[in-house]
Amino acid sequence: MITKAEAPAVWALALAQTLTYAGVYYTFPALLPDLLALTGWSGSQLAAGPTLAFLITAALTPFTGKLVDRGLGGEMLIVLPILAAICIALMGYSPNLVLWILLWAVIGLTQAGMYYETCFALLTRSLGARARPAITRVTLVAGFAGTLAFPLAHAMSAAFGPAPTFVAFAALILFGAVPLNIFAVRRLQKIARAGDAPLLAADPASLRRALRRAPFWVIAGMSGALALNHAIVLTFILLLFAERGASAGMATFAAACIGPAQVLGRLILMMNESRVNNALATILCVISMALAALALIAAGAAPWLIFLVAALQGAGMGTLSILRPVVIAQTLGHAGFGAISGAIAVVPALATAFGPSIGAFALDHGGAGAVYALILGLAILGLCLALWLLSLGLKPG
Repeated sequence: MITKAEAPAVWALALAQTLTYAGVYYTFPALLPDLLALTGWSGSQLAAGPTLAFLITAALTPFTGKLVDRGLGGEMLIVLPILAAICIALMGYSPNLVLWILLWAVIGLTQAGMYYETCFALLTRSLGARARPAITRVTLVAGFAGTLAFPLAHAMSAAFGPAPTFVAFAALILFGAVPLNIFAVRRLQKIARAGDAPLLAADPASLRRALRRAPFWVIAGMSGALALNHAIVLTFILLLFAERGASAGMATFAAACIGPAQVLGRLILMMNESRVNNALATILCVISMALAALALIAAGAAPWLIFLVAALQGAGMGTLSILRPVVIAQTLGHAGFGAISGAIAVVPALATAFGPSIGAFALDHGGAGAVYALILGLAILGLCLALWLLSLGLKPG
């Protein structure tokens, strides 16, 4: 259990991550239909920005992981969201694709050090064995980022247009997330100076040892397949739901349900920790994502199934965000966790980078059916890798 001294910092980080994800990660999928209508650019052209951003994120994540091990995770959580907010505010006024892509390039730099990976690595390094309940609390709250972003973007864009909506999302980051991160980081640093938290030392050789072990690559591959699945679903969710026969309002409401589904999945895991071990929980999450793909296919005959899609996709991917750092620590150790976690995160970051472009290519050349087949295949691949990880020694814990 986290201590009373640590709890305020943990909840502050939770709220900050919620606003950061809502303000940056969800802006593109939440505003994509409006951007297509406003700019006249194709889906592939618009997706080039987020793709470049996540490519840069993938390249920089191992470096930022090492910075966390050196005690600079807090500084990144404070400085990088400020830079991200500036880019988001300018994004709605991009007069051409060049500026659009350049702004996303800077966003890519900020993403490498202000999202879950840095937050979780900071908590793991600061709290040691108490990190899992802290991570759970962060993800329980931050799971509502999409629930905040989709309806807010829909309402504001309808009333004021996409450009002012980008500015509003930037304000959420600058005046919400940044002050919360400052409070949390200072409190954790104060606790560390007082000796109340078991600060973990950096271990430069730990990453080299991890790279020689099969679980490292299996976790990376599984994370990549599922991240690509989720990136495609999330980016085109409003378009896919509309293709299944849902109205714009119905599609927006269903997309917003992904957040509560993430939280519900995490709560179920938290309440059944003694009965559901990490290995079984991981398998169940991947199965949930495969069932979401099947439900999306079936929604062509029954559009109401898009709510089941949101529930299964959100619960599966949302719970995996808790399990991945725990699985990494369990199979590869706590020493040098920031560097190891950052290196593994390269693969899902690359997958997330190519997700919008791969999804747009499949949609443009094969139609919605190609997209449905792709996300189902990726979920099945993730399940195969999860079973392989189980055979390599992922045990109850």
